Amino acid sequence: MVFVLDQKKHPLMPCTPKRARLLLKRGRAVVHRVQPFVIRLKDRRVEDAALQPLALKVDPGSKTTGITLARVEQTEEGVVHHAVFLCEVSHRGEQVHAHKVTQRNARRRRRCVNLRYRAPRFDNRRIPGGWLPPSLLSRVGNAVTWAHRLTRWSPANRIEVERVRFDTQLLQNPEISGTQYQQGARAGWETRAYILIKYEYRCAYCRKTGCPFELDHILPRSRGGSERITNLALACHGCNAAKGNQTALEFGHPEVEVQAKRPLKDAAAVNATRFKLVEALRGCDLPIGTWTGGRTRWNRARFGVEKTHALDALCIGDLAGVRPGKLRTLTIKATGRSKDSRVGIRCGRGRYAA
Repeated sequence: MVFVLDQKKHPLMPCTPKRARLLLKRGRAVVHRVQPFVIRLKDRRVEDAALQPLALKVDPGSKTTGITLARVEQTEEGVVHHAVFLCEVSHRGEQVHAHKVTQRNARRRRRCVNLRYRAPRFDNRRIPGGWLPPSLLSRVGNAVTWAHRLTRWSPANRIEVERVRFDTQLLQNPEISGTQYQQGARAGWETRAYILIKYEYRCAYCRKTGCPFELDHILPRSRGGSERITNLALACHGCNAAKGNQTALEFGHPEVEVQAKRPLKDAAAVNATRFKLVEALRGCDLPIGTWTGGRTRWNRARFGVEKTHALDALCIGDLAGVRPGKLRTLTIKATGRSKDSRVGIRCGRGRYAA
């Protein structure tokens, strides 16, 4: 879809590429931006146009963040979201971290060889409340930059964010029983989402991908194994059946036990920035709804949506259905200004994925 602005640069409803070509050919519109493609009408004002509700949906990630614009349709079954624009923003947090390490080493050298350019100020080295390292702050900046741009080019009236990737209460105490919240339809989906990402959608034993997976108990339940997250691994049906009543060590895979106890680095990065991202998105002056990653994966599974970052963003929220359509996903790569910048982020021009 093509973004459309009125003659005063106020956002109108996006149109199809075919209609945009006709408007440009007839001289009714001019090109406002190339990527993503935005046109500006010469003979239309927002007061004379009919606008439909649009929702900006953000699925934050450690390496890639999915952002989607969806048209909201109210049906008898509930709310259905139709994809209007799909994009994925690739972050450069690891590059920012490497540049800051280089900068730190240069400063240490100046101190070691007595090349100070200013007096030491050790008393001022305090971390303020809410501080984030530049490698994490760059991820927040990328998502917020494109959220502001998309709300400037489209009449979005709401933002939906996946703020909590995993429900930590359910992960820490899966034995909760009674009338508590996890008895709902999404019980167990938080754990499955965590395990899938932890093992990179691969069988922990044979490293197979693209097949139905099962949750395997590293120490079998028949031998006293628990449902805790550190005792679960991702396994294909063949490996799970062949393992049987053995432990991972007895099955010949001691590395699985080590990996199960290893913290999830990417999830930690997302969890560290989730509240900062929501706080920064409030600058768009739009209502914000926050959801969990378990609900997103639950929606994607029951609607049969393909696994991508942009389509994950489409599945955020309390939905009765989604319509992805056949839109191409705009791939956006964040580029840095220099190695010495404090944050070092700049969203460059995107390109359409093949």
